[in-house]
Amino acid sequence: MTAAAPPFLPYGRQSVDEEDIAAVAAVLRGDWLTQGPAVAAFERALADRVGAREAVACANGTAALRLAYAVLDLGPGDAVVVPANTFLATASAARHAGAEVAFADVDPATGLMGAEQAEAAVARGRAAGWRVRALAPVHYAGQTAPMADLGALARAERLAVVEDACHAVGSVDRVPGGAAIPVGACAESALTVFSFHPVKTIAAGEGGAVTGNDPALMARVRGLCNHGMLRAAQHGDPGFADPEAAFDADGTPNPWYYEMPEPGFNHRLSDIHAALALSQIRRLDAFVERRRRLMALYAERLAPLAPLVEPPAAVPWCDPAWHLCAVRIDFAAAGRSRARVMAALRADGIGSQVHYIPVHRQPFWRRRYGEADLPGAMAHYGRTLSLPLFPNMADADVDRVAAALERALTGAIS
Repeated sequence: MTAAAPPFLPYGRQSVDEEDIAAVAAVLRGDWLTQGPAVAAFERALADRVGAREAVACANGTAALRLAYAVLDLGPGDAVVVPANTFLATASAARHAGAEVAFADVDPATGLMGAEQAEAAVARGRAAGWRVRALAPVHYAGQTAPMADLGALARAERLAVVEDACHAVGSVDRVPGGAAIPVGACAESALTVFSFHPVKTIAAGEGGAVTGNDPALMARVRGLCNHGMLRAAQHGDPGFADPEAAFDADGTPNPWYYEMPEPGFNHRLSDIHAALALSQIRRLDAFVERRRRLMALYAERLAPLAPLVEPPAAVPWCDPAWHLCAVRIDFAAAGRSRARVMAALRADGIGSQVHYIPVHRQPFWRRRYGEADLPGAMAHYGRTLSLPLFPNMADADVDRVAAALERALTGAIS
C-alpha cells in the first residue's frame, strides 16, 4: 500500500483549539453578536498586553490604518512616508485619506526602513511640494524598525508616527539599558496599528486594532470607528452642539441621543471575532515562543545551504515575535528562477509566498509619481521567499521544508 502523502504546509495559518471554539460558540449562544462585551474585553486585554493606555478594536488592519491616518487629519497636500517593502494597505490607506505617499527605501537585508531612508523620503516629499506630516514605519516579518532613531527624526522634523505593527503582535523592543518595550506601547509613536488576520500571530478571523496613549486622539479613533457617533450615555458631554437635546432636565444623559461631529466609518469588530481574538491573546506567549523555536530550527537546518540561502538578518534592538520566515535566496547563483523554486516546493507539498512586491512598483503609484529609484527595496524583493511558519508546525516539518528547498535549488536528493 502506498503511504499517504504528508499534509500540505502553507506559508502561514491559524492555530485554533477547543477553547477558541468554545469562546466563539458562547457568543453565538448569547445576546450580543456585535457591539457587545466581548469587544470591550478584548480591547482591555490588548491594551494591557502591549502597555498602552487604550486600544480600539476594528474590522481589520487596513481599517486600523485608515482610522489612524484620519485622526491625524491627513488630507490633500499632506504626505506620509511609507517604506516600499510593505503590504498595499500601508500606502493605500493614506491615499484614501487624500494624502500623498513618499516612498522610502529599506535595508536590503532586513526589509526595514531606517532613519536615513526615512529622512531621504521626507526630503523627496518636500521637494515635490507636499507637507510631509507623518512617518509610517512597518515592522516587517515581526522585527521592528529602529524606533528610537525614527522617533528622534520625527521629533526633529515635527512629524507624527504611526507604527504599522500588523506583523508584530508580541514583538518587543530593547532600548539602551536593556528595558523591554512591547510593540504597541507607543513609546515613539502617536498610534500603533495591528492586524489579526489568520496568518498573523493571533487570529480574529479578520480583525485589527489601534493602540495609543493620548485620550483625545483615542476618543476620536473610537468615534470614527463607529460612524463618527458620540452618544451622551457613553461619552458624558464631549461638547455636544445641542446639550439640551442630549440631557434630561436633571442632567441625566438621554439614552438615545447621539451626535456626529465628523463623518466616520463602520469599521467595528464583531463580538464573534473579538471572542476568538480574546481567547487567542491568552496564548500569545506560547505562540511567540513556538515561532521563535521554529525560526531557530530553520537557522540550523538551512545553514548547509549557505550562501545560496540566508536566514532573515536579525536586528539587535528587537526580540521579534516572528510572523514570517522570509529567507533570502540567491536564485541567480542557484540557476533557478523563483517561480521554478516555488513550483518545485509546491510539488513537494510546501507552500511559499513573496513578501512583498515593492509598493512603489504598483501601476497606480507609477502612474501617479513615475519611476522611483529604491534599490534596497528592489534588492530585498529580488531574493526574498517566505517559508512555512505557524505554531502548529512540528519540528520535523522544518526538516521537511529544508530538504524540499535543497531539492528545489540544487536538484539533489536529501
